Amino acid sequence: MPALTPTIVATSIGFEKLDRGPLDWRAGPVIDFATELARPKGVPRICFLATAVGDASDYIRAAYAALCQLDVRVSHLNLFPMPNYEDVRAHLLNQDVIWVGGGSVANLLAVWRAHALEQILYECWQSGVVLGGVSAGSLCWHIGGTTDSFGKQLRPITNGLGWLPYSNGVHFDSEAQRRPLLHRLIQEARLPPGYATDDGVGLIYRGTEMTEAVSQIAGKAAYWIEAGKEGEVRETRIEPRLLS
Repeated sequence: MPALTPTIVATSIGFEKLDRGPLDWRAGPVIDFATELARPKGVPRICFLATAVGDASDYIRAAYAALCQLDVRVSHLNLFPMPNYEDVRAHLLNQDVIWVGGGSVANLLAVWRAHALEQILYECWQSGVVLGGVSAGSLCWHIGGTTDSFGKQLRPITNGLGWLPYSNGVHFDSEAQRRPLLHRLIQEARLPPGYATDDGVGLIYRGTEMTEAVSQIAGKAAYWIEAGKEGEVRETRIEPRLLS
């Protein structure tokens, strides 16, 4: 059975790093949670998208190694140098969860649009496939946010898919430029009010409503950020539910 309502899991939750190298990962409880939201009929099907890192093969192999530790059926969609499925739409509609990795959200959006993938992903979302991801895989569903796609100095991204009518801040507690830039963009009305997440925290959207924040790390938080009447920025802390 598909998700009860169109569902997006937008996070600052990457794969958990182990101790045998930079790409030695395991999948944390957010992946199990995403599959539960999808209400799979049998073994959950997860398709991993690494578009934001140019479909780097080592990144994809590491994701397989992490996801295959779970009771799931894993696949991936390449767009470089060409799609690895003849019928991309049919493959993605057959998934329970589509998980989008981090990297350059600017490049991700450009490549998805070149392949008309946003239309397919929108159909998946509406049909009950749970969409999720980390960093670029969180920003992309929103109107925009802050990105290092253009260099170490963060810049705005304002041409997200916009299915979620908010701005989005990722890595809010670990990258010093993120919070002040997002505050300024909202204050100047270059981006709408929106939600942000500390590392380890995710936002659950049912339809376009943010219904819950979850975390894999105790003490972390999500935030609602909006401009006040006098031009100041108000930030409201949202306590997440800790995933086991």
